[in-house]
Amino acid sequence: MSYLLDKKIKRNKIFRYSIFVVFLLIIFYFKNPVFNGLSYVSSIIFRPVLVVGNSIGESLSNTGAYFYSKRALSLENEDLRNKLNEQEARMSNYNSVLDENQKMKDTLGRKNEKTNMILASILAKPNQAPYDTLVIDIGAKSGIVLGQRVFARGFVPVGRIAEVSPNTAKVILYSNPGEKTEVVIGGKDTFMQIVGRGGGNFEMIMPRDFVLEKGTEVTLPGLTPYTIAIVQDILSDPRDAFQKALLASPVNIQELKFVEVEQ
Repeated sequence: MSYLLDKKIKRNKIFRYSIFVVFLLIIFYFKNPVFNGLSYVSSIIFRPVLVVGNSIGESLSNTGAYFYSKRALSLENEDLRNKLNEQEARMSNYNSVLDENQKMKDTLGRKNEKTNMILASILAKPNQAPYDTLVIDIGAKSGIVLGQRVFARGFVPVGRIAEVSPNTAKVILYSNPGEKTEVVIGGKDTFMQIVGRGGGNFEMIMPRDFVLEKGTEVTLPGLTPYTIAIVQDILSDPRDAFQKALLASPVNIQELKFVEVEQ
């Protein structure tokens, strides 16, 4: 009984080996069609995976290129912006120099040929020096003395020399608070007195029946009518015997870089 079982097992092994050998022979003989078929089946199975993988790879590549391009463009824009700011700064400085040069030419061109003036740079303005005073860069060594009148733009009186040192001088502006200046009302030949209120402003007290219009110029007494201030407003009260005129200088001291001292 055991002998028959062993013999049956041996026959099954021989049969399986024979089938395996035949299978190998068939594959060897028909290798191209079989492999082609396997390749075809594989391509069908794995094609979606490959397509998705390629799409993801392409997307990642495009995304990387996008961020790289955006960063490069941002850096380029920043560089161009810096260059533009630099050019604007240079142009601003150039225009400032031209403007300053033109103002000096205009000042010298308007100057009365019979009046000798010395051009001076302003070292300190009212926002840097004591209220409504200037410090200029010429002094006793340049022939500056107390009481000389100081002009802006060659024809607008703005103050007088109050202190002198060898190389600098202090100018008290006519608009200094409490500073009193004799003036002539334009078109009326009437002498009045204006009082400084600070910041280029003045006030003038007049009789209530004195007629004065806005825009009227007041000048310093003398052969040359230098305009010192212009009437801006009139304040009056029927109960008061006097009225007040508010005036302002024709120039803004804060915008000046140079003044002229009359000799």
